[in-house]
Order: sequence, then structure tokens, then C-alpha cells
Amino acid sequence: MIINCKARKKMNKIIKVFFFSCLVLLVTNVSAQDKKDMFNPVNTSVTSQTIAPDARGAGMGDVGAATDPDVNSQYWNPAKYPFTISRAGVSVNYTPWLRQLVNDMDLAYLSGYYRIGDYSAVSGSIRYFSMGEVNLNSSDDNSMTINPYEMSVDVAYSLMLSEKFSIAAAVRWIYSDLKFDLTDDATPGSAFAADIAAYYQNYVTLGSRECQLGFGLNISNVGSKIKFGGDDRSYFIPTNMRLGAALMVPIDEYNKFTIAADANKLLVPTYPQQRDNESSTDYEDRCLKEYYDVSSISGIFKSFHDAPNGFKEEMQEVNWSLGGEYTYNDKFSLRAGYHNESKNKGNRKYFTVGAGFKMNVMSIDAGYVIATAKSNPLDQTLRFTLAFDMDGIKDLFHK
Repeated sequence: MIINCKARKKMNKIIKVFFFSCLVLLVTNVSAQDKKDMFNPVNTSVTSQTIAPDARGAGMGDVGAATDPDVNSQYWNPAKYPFTISRAGVSVNYTPWLRQLVNDMDLAYLSGYYRIGDYSAVSGSIRYFSMGEVNLNSSDDNSMTINPYEMSVDVAYSLMLSEKFSIAAAVRWIYSDLKFDLTDDATPGSAFAADIAAYYQNYVTLGSRECQLGFGLNISNVGSKIKFGGDDRSYFIPTNMRLGAALMVPIDEYNKFTIAADANKLLVPTYPQQRDNESSTDYEDRCLKEYYDVSSISGIFKSFHDAPNGFKEEMQEVNWSLGGEYTYNDKFSLRAGYHNESKNKGNRKYFTVGAGFKMNVMSIDAGYVIATAKSNPLDQTLRFTLAFDMDGIKDLFHK
């Protein structure tokens, strides 16, 4: 009896220890989960390179890798140009940026292309991102007003390898003047980059309808890192991989509908997080070794496996977009879409709508952002595109 009593007490003690251990493990797991859910975006310089410049793609939720080619394909996928119907085109795009916060930031984008024969094309674009006026004050009561900006110029060549497949390559010069320092050591930075793109287009039969199916790939801004005077560190530019698919379904002779989806991932390493009990000096040395001293090419490969929380966080770095476009008689279009980014990587989640009207000579498009969170500064962002069809202009003057 005494033995059973002792055994029972021992068993109760073991049970208490077990449940206490489970409680500790649960608390530890919750703490680890909190760390896994930390806000940890991928950081790059010249972030203006990632802003969708045109109203059509932006109106479809930032989709464009595999949609029907247009004059602004230079940003989304330059390999689409050999499939354009018109021989040449030019567009002017304008976006008032972050108007919820400031009233003098904007993005201007000029693009154009020219088809050489039936199988190739040359194209180019100029991007200018103005950050408005900034007033600087120094300790000696000297003040000045600066106008920081970022810009880029690029050219591309695209070639149709078959009736269904094309490739393209582009080169880009990037310039960033973000001088917020009155000292002479602070100077602008510049970088060179290249794009590699591919596009596949085919016709498939769904029921009684012949539908246009497209797939696109664009790996953009593969190049040097950017370095600013007065800073010994070099920074990654936004190297990005975009994959897309699109399906155009003709409803009848005058109406057609397109549904498209894009997925894109920044090919840039994740900035190291400070470890527990790691001194600030050791942390800075590790950041220098594991981030700032890493080359851009090594950074591309590192970006696929360096997230602190493994595969789950790597998948969170993939943004996806879904968009649709209804077109009547190739003259009038209505668009809508949705863009999603993980809350731990930036939390840019928004719906978009847009419309376009096309004439023989020109087309006008507009896009509008509807953020899902009231505090999102991208809410109510407008984009405008004015495009000109060179064939239409040529025919107009020859009548």
C-alpha cells in the first residue's frame, strides 16, 4: 500500500513535469512563430525601377509578362514586340506617386519600338522618377532646396525564333541622385544592368473557340551594384524574375476577354537579422560580409535559400497578380485586377481598375488603385497612358 502510494506520487510528479515541459515548448513555439512572422522585406536601392509605369498593366493588377503585346512591353517583357501588329509605336506615361502623403512626387515613362522586317524589333524607354522638393537645413543656418530623382535609359532587341516563340535582351543605365547631405563627399550613384526575356504565343481550341495562349519570362536588372559617394558600401539594384501566363478568349466577332496572372520575385539577398546576444559590432561585421560584400550574381543564387525561416519565407517573397481585360471591337477596354504581397514582405495588397479607348492613330488608357488597407499610401494612385500608332499616323498623312 505504501509502495503504491509512493508510486502514485512519483507518477503525479512525472505528469506535472511533462505538462510543464509541454507548456515551455508551447511558449517557445509561439515565440518562434512570432519571430517567423516578423516584418522582413527584401531591401534594394533604386526602388522606382519596380513601379509599373503604364495604365494598362497597372489596371490589371500589375500584370504584363504574357499579355497581348503593346507599346509598353519594354517594361513587362520586351520579347513580345515581334508579335505586335503595328510596325511602330510610341507612348507617354504619367503617374502621380504617393499623393496620399505628398503632392510633388511623380513618375514619367516614355517608351517606343520599331519592328525590323517580320521577325525582329528594337525598342527603348526612358524612366524619370521625381521625389519633389526637399528642404535641407544645416547647423550653421545654411539651407538649400534639392530635387532628388532617379532615372534610367534602356534599349532592347527582340527576335522571333519561330512563329510561336521569341527572345529578347536589353541593356540599361540607371542613375540615382538622392543627395540628402550637404557635404561634398555625397555624390550620385549609377549602375548598368541587363534584361533577358522570352515569350511564347500559340492558339488553342477551347470548345468551338480559337483562343490565344501566352507564356512570358522576364529576368530584369541583372548587373552591377550601385555605390554612392561618401558611402563605402555597395547596394543591390532590384534584380527581378517575372513569370506570367495569359489566355485570350473571343466571345464573338466583337467581344473578347483576357485573363492573366504574373508571379515575380526579387533576386536579391535578404538583409541579415541580428541574432540573440550578438553585439552591434559583430552584427555590422556580419552584415558587411554576408550582404554588402556579396556580388550581384552571387546574390541572385543566394536569394533562393537565404530567408531566415526557410522555404516558407522564401515563398512569401513571391508576389502574385491576377488581372482581366474585356475588349469591345478592339476599340474599348475595361480592366480589373488584384496584386498580393505578403504582410511580412511589404503588405502591398490592392485591387485595380482601368479603362482604355483606342483609335486608328492613338489610344488613351487610365488605371486606378484601390488599396485593401486604409493606411496604404498607394490607395487612389492614378496612372495615365497616351500611345501613338505610327502606322495609323502614316496612313493618316497618306490619305
